[in-house]
Amino acid sequence: MLLDGLHIPLTTPFHPDGRLNLPKLAANVARYSHSPAAGFIVLGPSGEPTLLSDEEAREVLRIAAQAAAAEKVLIAGISRDSVHATLALAKYAAELDYDAVLVGVPSVVSSSAEVLTYFHTIADSSPLPVILLNIPTDLAPEFANHPKIIGLLDTQHADTTSLKPLIDRTATARHQVTVTPVFAAVTARMLKAAAHASPLVSAASLTGIASAVADPPAPPLRTRTKTVGFQVIAAHTATMHSALLAGAVGIAPAFAAAAPQASYEVFAAWKDGDQPLAAEKQARLVDAAGITEPAPAALKYACDLNGYFGGLPRLPHLPLTGEQRTAIEQLMKPLHN
Repeated sequence: MLLDGLHIPLTTPFHPDGRLNLPKLAANVARYSHSPAAGFIVLGPSGEPTLLSDEEAREVLRIAAQAAAAEKVLIAGISRDSVHATLALAKYAAELDYDAVLVGVPSVVSSSAEVLTYFHTIADSSPLPVILLNIPTDLAPEFANHPKIIGLLDTQHADTTSLKPLIDRTATARHQVTVTPVFAAVTARMLKAAAHASPLVSAASLTGIASAVADPPAPPLRTRTKTVGFQVIAAHTATMHSALLAGAVGIAPAFAAAAPQASYEVFAAWKDGDQPLAAEKQARLVDAAGITEPAPAALKYACDLNGYFGGLPRLPHLPLTGEQRTAIEQLMKPLHN
């Protein structure tokens, strides 16, 4: 799976009483689908995944998949401490036509050997490609050449001088991915839609009159392959541009849930080779980068200000004070979509 571009880490909406607000989740995803984002990360770190039961996690994965446009890459956060529980969610995500799973280091491991065993076992059995969430730099080469481990979402290295060695140590990895003729990602839902596409009904069959012009068949989904390396997605709002210059192929700042267009513009300028413009777009976001703290209440309020439903965080996370809300309002003024 190609991981280029902006991947929006979704927040998880709740009702005031703490219940999941699934209609608001669907509305958010539908609106994000009109943005230039390459895809969405569902139940990533900013989605409050540790506060959800397994049943709630499945509901969030299902609703997000139903609401997302077919061309958007879907990444499912499925981290659980046990291999069994993680693989159960991986299988469920595959049934929903997700494109990859995001897996972090279990909280119960105590040695590098356990980390290696956990991720290799997950990758060997997962029905979907695996993206790692924050791994020790010294272990990166151990994973980069596994055929099912395609990349890393890095939320640890705000200082990209620390990110560069990780990218360098995985530079020999090679993976084949399916892309469109213009080198955009081909998602599982695009392939499924193409496989089930019905041929056009001919005019003759409808009218009983032979037509002199043949009815064209439904256009097939044209694809090609591309060789990529171990793909790193950078997650720090304030250093997206420097991370891309260091070798990251995609970005997934938590702040993108509140301002996807402003976040995407950094990537677009970098991709076009206009580094001064990318630096300028990045500079706009430096002050706003602090909005993700205190998380998740601040991020959700920023979403509210930009027309997405953020709502309240789930307890034990607390809502913002009036002073905090005022500060975020000031930071968001120049970043309205």
